[in-house]
Amino acid sequence: MTVRPRRSFLYMPGSNARALEKARELPADGVILDLEDAVAPEAKGMARELIKNTLQKGGFGDREVLVRINGLDTRWWVDDLHAVADGRPNAVLVPKISDPHQLQDLAARIVDMGTDPHIRVWAMMETPLAMLNVAAIAAAAHDSETRLSGFVMGTNDLAKDTRARIVPGRGPMLPWLSNCVAAARAFGLDILDGVYNDLGNAEGFAEECRQARDLGFDGKTLIHPRQIEACNDAFSPVPEELEAARKIIAAFDLPENQGKGVIQIEGRMVERLHAEMARRTVEIADAIARRRQPAEESPPARAANS
Repeated sequence: MTVRPRRSFLYMPGSNARALEKARELPADGVILDLEDAVAPEAKGMARELIKNTLQKGGFGDREVLVRINGLDTRWWVDDLHAVADGRPNAVLVPKISDPHQLQDLAARIVDMGTDPHIRVWAMMETPLAMLNVAAIAAAAHDSETRLSGFVMGTNDLAKDTRARIVPGRGPMLPWLSNCVAAARAFGLDILDGVYNDLGNAEGFAEECRQARDLGFDGKTLIHPRQIEACNDAFSPVPEELEAARKIIAAFDLPENQGKGVIQIEGRMVERLHAEMARRTVEIADAIARRRQPAEESPPARAANS
């Protein structure tokens, strides 16, 4: 299965036509066109039409495009789904998923609509109940009709509902973040970290990106274009990491090491599982390199549960 970088996903308000146009030019790996929190109730209809027209116009190159619809407990979500389906985004992002039954209800609607099978579903993990049900929610990916391909952490909503404080290092949230990563990996999902709110604290943002990377996240969601570069840097393999990965792969590919589970490289014992990790590192680096090519050389790719 094709591996693709998902380092940086920028939220773009669906009611802001200028922002939607700008989304086509930004160096983010993906954009999230938002119909939920970023749009006032009286602007939902207008935003829905703007996003529909934006999707139909295309021009996003190899960026992934997600559309965050309104919650399944609102009066807007069905109209949202119908409006964006014809534009064929890579995925629909559904807020406040707290149990797998919500994904099954959504799947029934998607099937009834005859929605393009390439359109995937991502779930926002942002409620206390979601933290308790995370394994069951992730397991819904085994039902192909749910189309579940990824999680996005909603750390601001999670803080509000749990009363956990958002502090440097995110100590109060670390158990939830780690559990969501573990559940995602157990069921083959990708997972994006939540947003960082303090636009004036560049070092704090960079540190949180590094923390998310070390916790196992594939990337991070962003609230401003100025955050893209630092986020991409944090989630990109550095040259030394890439060099080490290539050495491990080359060593295990030697004929004399084909059947070995453990070998010695430069005085260090290395297991075959490290070779698997190294191959993914190289695949991600190669995919990032392809993204840096001109858009006309990089055809758009559909979202994949990679």
